[in-house]
Amino acid sequence: MTRTRTRTVTTGSPPAPAARRRITPWLFLLAPLALLITFTYVPVGNMIYYSFTDWDGISPDRSYVGADNYTEIFTRPELFRVFAVSFYYLAASVVQIVVALYFAAVLSFDLRFRNLFKGILFFPYLINGVAIGFVFLYFFQDGGTLDSVLSWLGVGTDHAWLGSPESANTSMAGVSVWRFTGLNFVLFLGAIQSIPGELYEAAQLDGAGRWKQFRHIIAPSIRPVLSLSVILAISGSLSVFEIPYIMTGGATETSTFVIQTVKFAFQFNKTGLASACAVVLLAIILVITWIQRRLVSDEKVDLV
Repeated sequence: MTRTRTRTVTTGSPPAPAARRRITPWLFLLAPLALLITFTYVPVGNMIYYSFTDWDGISPDRSYVGADNYTEIFTRPELFRVFAVSFYYLAASVVQIVVALYFAAVLSFDLRFRNLFKGILFFPYLINGVAIGFVFLYFFQDGGTLDSVLSWLGVGTDHAWLGSPESANTSMAGVSVWRFTGLNFVLFLGAIQSIPGELYEAAQLDGAGRWKQFRHIIAPSIRPVLSLSVILAISGSLSVFEIPYIMTGGATETSTFVIQTVKFAFQFNKTGLASACAVVLLAIILVITWIQRRLVSDEKVDLV
């Protein structure tokens, strides 16, 4: 009886699965990281570099001036007075968060035409900010749309809506409420719809009404999203640009810190000083965000 022996010849070992698992995520992240570094971190680095120069934005010559730009910023109090305008938009942000949360909570339940109302609320956020500025510029001008509507209602007024600082800032803050409520609405609605339906059914069996469901189920569940909305509201109120720039150009004491920075760069050709202003604004937003994150815990609430 003859026995046949078989020999297994190995020509090479395949790549280790563990090494492949470590490399694969970085391959997927390669393109996003390249775009992020190219269009975010490199421009920020250049901006920080320009803030230590006297570059005018046109000439190829850039002289190093050290911290002179930052010294000029912090020794001129009028440069920080424009932050008073941000309080109008911060108050408007509170209004839009409350309104968005209300509609998100109401439309999360089964109501007629709720999809129509969702589209109506979110539609203003899809419109270009420049177009919104021009539309409301004609809306608030003397004899414009608002005055015409008020005259139809029998309310006669000769008030110049954009003629005084208080009226102009209040009017433009109202425009920001109309525009950005949809963004907060979508964030809140997505968070609410991620809540398991069994919680609502259990609450209804226990006799809990809409208010108790909101207080004990919805509000704790959307706490991280609400914290995010507060961060966006604060940073947005500090960096307002499009609406006041289009509607007033910063006149009648409606100038914001960003409008002031843009004027330094493109009207007075002080790109170095404008870059320093941008760095200061970035630092302020980061500090406020850090403080807010420290004061408001971001713990996950387990309702199940």
